[in-house]
Amino acid sequence: MVRYYGTVIRPPSEANSLILQVTYGCSHNKCTFCGTYLDKPFRVRPLEEVFEDIDSVKRYANDVTRVFLCDGNGMVLPQSHLLSVLDKLNSTFPNLQRVGIYANAKDILRKSLDDLTELRSRKLGIIYIGLESGSDLILRKVKKGASVEQQIEAVRKAQQADIKASVIAILGLGGRTLSEEHAVKTAYALNQMQPRFASFLTLMLVEGTELAEEYLRGEFELLQPVEFLKELRTIVENLELERTVFRTNHASNFLALEGVLSKDKEKILRELNRGINGEVPLRPDFFRAL
Repeated sequence: MVRYYGTVIRPPSEANSLILQVTYGCSHNKCTFCGTYLDKPFRVRPLEEVFEDIDSVKRYANDVTRVFLCDGNGMVLPQSHLLSVLDKLNSTFPNLQRVGIYANAKDILRKSLDDLTELRSRKLGIIYIGLESGSDLILRKVKKGASVEQQIEAVRKAQQADIKASVIAILGLGGRTLSEEHAVKTAYALNQMQPRFASFLTLMLVEGTELAEEYLRGEFELLQPVEFLKELRTIVENLELERTVFRTNHASNFLALEGVLSKDKEKILRELNRGINGEVPLRPDFFRAL
């Protein structure tokens, strides 16, 4: 059986994938809003352990079609290490179609285009990258460790290698004071990226994080449910995307929406307005608990 250490998270779209830890924790682990790996120092998982888990899955399921590599940013691994994992997956699972991975912008930028193309040839088909915000001011405040321009460049580089990008932003990350800047600049960054997928989470303060402490000291104002939706409406109004799948299907969101932009832009705006005007129920907090 596959072994897991500590908290393990995955994107909603990887629900039916084999989840395989290739690292423990996050090599950055400084974002003020994230409490996922506070109790799990970053460590590269030994290849022999990863291979043992792959072989154990083979014994009871050889029809694996999708695999997701975690923890926080598996792309930090050296190229040879990643290739070894991908080669093992391809040789073990003949029906393998796609491998996904979390990635930080700087991890992508450290790799050459040839490196990324080589990973793509081994079926690394999608990266999940947390833009969080299109505002450099907000990114500095939350200690993201990468600029907006670096993230735009990283997404474009991955897509140049034919690796799909799923870009994640967090509603409310600028608080009430920077809400407008967060919305307008996040839309601008996504327009520059033109990712295959754009997903939104709603900020939830996690006990023990720096941002939660700022909130308790009165230094950060958390948006109210309708304000989160208004912020998202401003983002959507400013989006100029061509073939991007738009999703708010994460459990943290008050309203689950999905569509293809720009085709479904007006439909998404109508649903947002219905939520803002109280015409449809919002997800209650006890269903948003993660």
